[in-house]
Amino acid sequence: MAESQVVTEESNEGFIRGLSLLDSTMIVAGSMIGSGIFIVSADIARQVGSPGWLLVVWLVTGFLTIGAALSYGELAAMMPRAGGMYVYLKEAYGPLWGFLYGWTHFLVIQTATIAAVSIAFARFLGILVPSVSETNYLMAPVRFGSSSYAFSLSTAQLVGVVMIVFLTFMNTRGLKLGKLVQNVFTFAKTGSLIALIVLGIVVGVVYYPEIGKSNFGDLWTVRGSLQDVGHGLTATVAMGLFVGICVAQTNSLFSADAWHNVTFTAGEVKDPKRNLPLSLLLGTGGVIALYLLANVAYLLTLRFEDIQNVASDRVGSATAEVIFPGFGATLMAIAIMISTFGCNNGLIIAGPRAYYTMAKDGLFFKAAGHLNKFHVPAWAIVIQGIWAVFYVFPKTVKENPDGTLAYGNLYGDLLTYVISSALIFYILAILAVFVLRAKQPDAERPYKAFGYPIIPALYIIGASIILVVLFVYQTTATWPGLVIVLTGVPVYFIWKGMSAKAAA
Repeated sequence: MAESQVVTEESNEGFIRGLSLLDSTMIVAGSMIGSGIFIVSADIARQVGSPGWLLVVWLVTGFLTIGAALSYGELAAMMPRAGGMYVYLKEAYGPLWGFLYGWTHFLVIQTATIAAVSIAFARFLGILVPSVSETNYLMAPVRFGSSSYAFSLSTAQLVGVVMIVFLTFMNTRGLKLGKLVQNVFTFAKTGSLIALIVLGIVVGVVYYPEIGKSNFGDLWTVRGSLQDVGHGLTATVAMGLFVGICVAQTNSLFSADAWHNVTFTAGEVKDPKRNLPLSLLLGTGGVIALYLLANVAYLLTLRFEDIQNVASDRVGSATAEVIFPGFGATLMAIAIMISTFGCNNGLIIAGPRAYYTMAKDGLFFKAAGHLNKFHVPAWAIVIQGIWAVFYVFPKTVKENPDGTLAYGNLYGDLLTYVISSALIFYILAILAVFVLRAKQPDAERPYKAFGYPIIPALYIIGASIILVVLFVYQTTATWPGLVIVLTGVPVYFIWKGMSAKAAA
């Protein structure tokens, strides 16, 4: 009887507190694990040039992510209401800073990620159903004059749209269905990743010991295909290696991103003062451990040079093919489809809770600030879904030397631009632990940041170094992101003025 009462407990905001510790942890882990871990190690290998430094990149990502989670938990337990980072930045620095995060989160970070994950799902579905392809057009790209942009509709884009629409609709029907899907798919994809790791390690050690000896017997020698990481530098020189490790974080940190999404749903978490920080620790710690072990499995089954040059960067598929010759790629396609489906469900659950709180503050569409009969912010979910669907259609256009056109996805460029800006907000959020201890020393803190002040300070220093390197050596991929963030400044004052007029 007591458990039933907890399940139907209503928060001060009208949400139903229906997320247990397990559910919350599944949101953390499920939102983190998408397709990145199966792909980005190829790019990282080209940036740092050796097996040892590949593992170091993931260790740095692990330290930063877990360190951030250990610190961030203090804010989550201190302010256990819907909105997550938007709320924390607003409390620490004022409403403009909270809005700039919420605006960037809606405009690009969450919505473009949802679009990207939906297309990743469609790409791997295409391995099973060849008619699903980004080049099988229902509407061929329509270019805007001689601009660098076009719109198209391929069968892969159609699948992506259907996925977003389905998950968006489903999550307007209430939390119970959304968390059920999240738990089932997170368990399934975590199991698939564990199977890949265990089988990869066993098969590599037993059947291909020469590969493990080649990689782990010579961890630090730079070799193979190397990538220019900025200003002509490569990992062959010390400065190039340092820059490469920092630049590589855009891949590994992005693969581990969304770890804080559960805090957007704080108004729906049971016993949030305990379960929010605990779910952050369990979710991030578990996923980072799996990511490190996955890279060990890659290095035991594939030569390092093969990791650098694997087709379409599909390192996970290449490892699965070693384990199951002939049909490993098919099994991995199914595993990644499960992974991306669950990842997008977690993203679609979490994001709208931030927009809901922004709307309550008069800084977002008014309709987004209402809960429907299922106690979820349906309009916020729908608005997010519409914008995410929009991102599926635009293409970037580049002319090849032979006069043919090459098409990319607009959301890919936007996510490249804002990943550094997202890091700024993470730094500000962890710095908020220090700021709020000074501003609100008597506030209740059911959980205090582990290792304070050393761990939060180390995170801020480490992330800041990476950020500076990105802005210096990857200028074309970072400064546009700052511009995107700053577009929120006039929007903030416009929305604030409209809200003031409406209240008058």
